Amino acid sequence: MCILAAKAALTLEEVDAFYGDSHVLQNVSFTLEEGKLLGLLGRNGAGKTTSLNVVVGLLAPRHGQVSLFGAQIGGTSPEAIAARGVALVPQGRRIFRSLTVRENLAVAARRRNGEAPWTEERVLATFPRLGERRSHSAAYLSGGEQQMLAIGRALVSNPRVLLMDEPSEGLAPQIVAEVMQTIRKLKDQGLSIVLVEQNPKLVLDVADDIVILNSGRVAAVEHATVFRADDRALHQHLGVF
Repeated sequence: MCILAAKAALTLEEVDAFYGDSHVLQNVSFTLEEGKLLGLLGRNGAGKTTSLNVVVGLLAPRHGQVSLFGAQIGGTSPEAIAARGVALVPQGRRIFRSLTVRENLAVAARRRNGEAPWTEERVLATFPRLGERRSHSAAYLSGGEQQMLAIGRALVSNPRVLLMDEPSEGLAPQIVAEVMQTIRKLKDQGLSIVLVEQNPKLVLDVADDIVILNSGRVAAVEHATVFRADDRALHQHLGVF
């Protein structure tokens, strides 16, 4: 029986990145497999958000390669990378507060290969609270609703790879549970996802693979099952549990 190798959706290979003279990513390498969820963990300042910024083109790598389904994207513009199918749910949501829910979604909507499986209607069906507030200004949404809108805005771009930076930040536990349930559904539907979170328990619940960063370097790469079975390595790297 022939076992097919997993296809790489996103690969960072020996990436170095700088903010001015500060060497913030040092020889960072990891791979997100197609249809999988990769959890990116690390303490504050470890390089998690910087890694996402490199992927989406907000920070050019000084050295190394970034590939999307085998095509080089490192160092190209954010617009070109978005057009190739990378979407970011940024830390802090960064929705357009002066626009309505529907207008926020309309601004980001994109067809891919002539198709748009993620439409405004599908997003509003996924997040019924947004449907109830579709004509409301985003500035008047609750924190949880704004996070749902940030996720929905990324989805209507119909991405091939979805990057999520701290989606649970500042949310009530019930809303966190709803957001994580949505993330699990997206993974189950085959979307390739990189999830950055401060709460490792949330990540371990949904992740296939785990990458731990420490001071801009990769400290560990493991299947999530390894950490679920024995959390001592997480405690060592993160000081949690």
